[in-house]
Amino acid sequence: MTEMPWSAWPAPAKLNLFLRITGRRSDGYHTLQTVFQLLDWGDTVHLRVRQDGEIRRESTNGHDVPEAQDIAIKAAQALKLRTGCTLGADIRIEKRIPMGGGFGGGSSDAATVLRALDLLWETGAGVEILAEIGLKLGADVPVFVRGHNAWAEGIGDVLTPIQLPEAWFLLVDCGVHVPTAELFQSAQLTRAQKLVKIEGYVSGSLLDNAFEPIVRQRQPRIDRVFTEMAGYGKVALTGTGGGCFLRFASKEAAQSAQAHLPEGTRSWVVASAPESPLLPALRRARHEPSA
Repeated sequence: MTEMPWSAWPAPAKLNLFLRITGRRSDGYHTLQTVFQLLDWGDTVHLRVRQDGEIRRESTNGHDVPEAQDIAIKAAQALKLRTGCTLGADIRIEKRIPMGGGFGGGSSDAATVLRALDLLWETGAGVEILAEIGLKLGADVPVFVRGHNAWAEGIGDVLTPIQLPEAWFLLVDCGVHVPTAELFQSAQLTRAQKLVKIEGYVSGSLLDNAFEPIVRQRQPRIDRVFTEMAGYGKVALTGTGGGCFLRFASKEAAQSAQAHLPEGTRSWVVASAPESPLLPALRRARHEPSA
C-alpha cells in the first residue's frame, strides 16, 4: 500500500480581550461575554490520511496529555463517528502554545483537525456541523472552527464576527497551572457582572477579566507580572488560565517591553490576525481564490 503524504495545518492561539461572567445556567454552566482575538502564531497540526481507518497520535513532542484524553484525537474520532467515514489519520502536533495558559491551544488543535480532516477525508460535513461537533469537545472550539475574531455570549458558543484593529501582543506564560474548575467554583467569583452591549463596545478595547483578582491573589508569580509590567501598558489575563498579555501598536514597542519581564517567564511577541491562518490554508488546498 502506498503511504499517504503528510500535510501541515496552522492552529492559531487566541486571546480573550475581556471576559465577564454574567450568570449561571440550571445545568451548572456559566454564561459569559468575551471577545476572541485570533493570533498569527500557534501550533502546527500535521496530518496523514490512513486507509485502514485507524486514528493514531504519531508523536507527543512534549505534549504530555495521555492519548486517550487528547482533544485532537477525540476530534478526529468524533468526526469519523458523525460522518461514517472509513478513513483514518496519523496526527502529529508541533506545540508552541503553552498548555494551561488560556491561549486556546488544545481547542485550536481540535478545530484544525476537524476542518482539515473534513477536507482530506472529503466528508462534506461543513462548518456548521463541525462547529456543533467542536462544541461537544470544548466551549472554545467553535470559534476556531469558524476562524473569525468574534464577540461571544452564552457559554462562549454564541458567536458574532467582529472586526478588530491590527495590533502586536506580548504574551507571557508564568508556568503556573491554574485549575479552571476551581476558579469557577470560587466564592470570590462575581457571577452577575453587568452586560456589555456589542454596539457600545469600543472595537478592540480591553475591559476586565472576572478571574483576574482571584488568580492574582492565588498566584504570586502572575501578580508579579501585573505589578512589574504596569508601566509598559495594561496587563490582562486571557481566558481562565495563567497566561497574560499586553497590547502594543508596534512590534518594536512589544519587544522593548519584553526585555523587562520578570525572570522565570516565557514570552512571545506576536501579531493579531484578521482571520484564522487556517482559513487561507484551507482555501489554498481547495485551490480557491483569497477572500
